[in-house]
Amino acid sequence: MSTITAGASTAGAPTGRESAGERVERLQREYVMQPWAKQGVPSIAVQRAEGIYFWDYEGKRYADMSSQMVCSNLGHQNQQVIDAIKAQADELCYIAPGFAAKPRGELARLLVGIAGAEHFQRVFFTLGGSDANENAIEIARAYTGRPKILSCYRSYHGSTLGSAFASGDWRRFAYEIGGSAPSFIHFLNPSVYEDGYDRTPESQARCTKQYLSQLERQIAYEGPETIAAVLMESIVGANGVLIPPDGYMEGVAKLCHEHGILLICDEVMAGFARTGKMFAWQNYDIVPDLITFAKGVTGAMIPLAGVIVSTTISRFFESHPLPCGLTYSGHPLACAAGLAATQYYLDNDICAHVTQLEGVLGPALQYLAERHACVGEARCIGLFAALTLVRDKRTRELLAPYHAAASPMPAIFARLRQRGFYTFGRESNLNICPPLIITEHQLNEQLDTLDEVLSWADRQYCA
Repeated sequence: MSTITAGASTAGAPTGRESAGERVERLQREYVMQPWAKQGVPSIAVQRAEGIYFWDYEGKRYADMSSQMVCSNLGHQNQQVIDAIKAQADELCYIAPGFAAKPRGELARLLVGIAGAEHFQRVFFTLGGSDANENAIEIARAYTGRPKILSCYRSYHGSTLGSAFASGDWRRFAYEIGGSAPSFIHFLNPSVYEDGYDRTPESQARCTKQYLSQLERQIAYEGPETIAAVLMESIVGANGVLIPPDGYMEGVAKLCHEHGILLICDEVMAGFARTGKMFAWQNYDIVPDLITFAKGVTGAMIPLAGVIVSTTISRFFESHPLPCGLTYSGHPLACAAGLAATQYYLDNDICAHVTQLEGVLGPALQYLAERHACVGEARCIGLFAALTLVRDKRTRELLAPYHAAASPMPAIFARLRQRGFYTFGRESNLNICPPLIITEHQLNEQLDTLDEVLSWADRQYCA
């Protein structure tokens, strides 16, 4: 007879007295699989969070200058969203997607209105950005009857199989062990600074012309009649807040329209007031066919995502079955949170606040770019910003080349954390994407800290 009982294992048990924070950190390190990382790496044990800050168990305060994963748009512990979750839990925690539930329909109606009721009709709800993009791909293929999906090399769309294949950055490599999916085709999208251009109108025009010409030729070689959709981040996020040159997104939309190719705008990171517009594509003169969203829809306080579908595509599925389904599609608790958060953006005119603070953050980052030897370029739209760090401004030699085995960037992020400034980045990019409720005073405080750490990086890496 077995004497093993649940929880009887002593593996990883503490050998002596440990604080509450040490226990939380140890359990994370020993039992939780960490994404995109080697396992067993120490982490910060977080006890509480409020507004733009979070605190560890020792009482140290960190300014959340990345909104965690660019998702805590309304800061931490927004009371309006908390109250909505509590009220919904008291009334109806769950009902299957095929039933009508008040928060589900109300949120879908609100999102369609924000996107433009003259163009869009319905929402398919998912749990996160990865499966939002996965289902958008399925919808595009089912609607067009075409197999191929074009997406950018400088992109990240998720970690489900389809969204990972669509992603362009090196995180897709692990999914391609058995060979890349033949129906996913990548094209090179512009990174103005790394491509040797600058932000003058003439230089941007040349950049736009070059990249649109390349994409047009690639569409021709792939066979436009085989391409279901072009999937693009409206503004590339995790790969460095790459703001496209003037006219580029309009040119992509035009190519799609000419060939009957759907345009899917990935708004997972850039959406919900991050750029000063509720959706980042609204900064351009375009209208996509499908919009994917996640993160900011609930301010990350509960998982929710989805696909906003054009009227034309939506009506197609009135006579054709939709080949998508999830147990938790439109979960009532999540939709209640999304409804409260989205209403909060609108009622408090968060877009106007973001636009106002862009006028603080943008010039400040430009000043840092001019002041520091290690800063090659500053990019900012709304409160969506990044610095590209370099060893040599003259040659534009990056501090960390693409997918470099060794990089000084972790040391820079560690030094920022030591000073209570938390953010992240990839390759040579340092992202600055604070909660959208940040005040001008709080923003300036953290920019002073960033200035100090960049001075240290100048001495370390550019001497």
